[in-house]
Amino acid sequence: MASGGSSKQRSEEEWRAILSPEQFRILRQKGTELPGTGEYNKFKADGVYNCAGCGTPLYKSDTKFDSGCGWPAFFEGLPGAINRTPDPDGRRVEITCAACGGHLGHVFKGEGFKTPTDERHCVNSVSIKFTPAS
Repeated sequence: MASGGSSKQRSEEEWRAILSPEQFRILRQKGTELPGTGEYNKFKADGVYNCAGCGTPLYKSDTKFDSGCGWPAFFEGLPGAINRTPDPDGRRVEITCAACGGHLGHVFKGEGFKTPTDERHCVNSVSIKFTPAS
């Protein structure tokens, strides 16, 4: 999938042209939306959450849970859809779309949530787009 002609990889100019300023700030510049402000924070519906940058499916709605953190939280992503990179200071682990590299948020482990993975993917609503189940 690392072919040079992949439509998922774009120049920063191309990203700036297709994303809103807020999407660009978060997905490409690793920004963060304010807690409690995101469209999907308290959202509950059956479907799939896709990358807002490239449309790649990232999370299923049945992995979303209410963590009370102020951002949408998921206990696991779809297999192979999300890359993890420790922040340079080693305090957090960044999660990005494996297809386009868009910044999603951070993943935390061992917080004691009663989920199958004991992980919390803390994701910016701006980074994802919900598609309802058909």
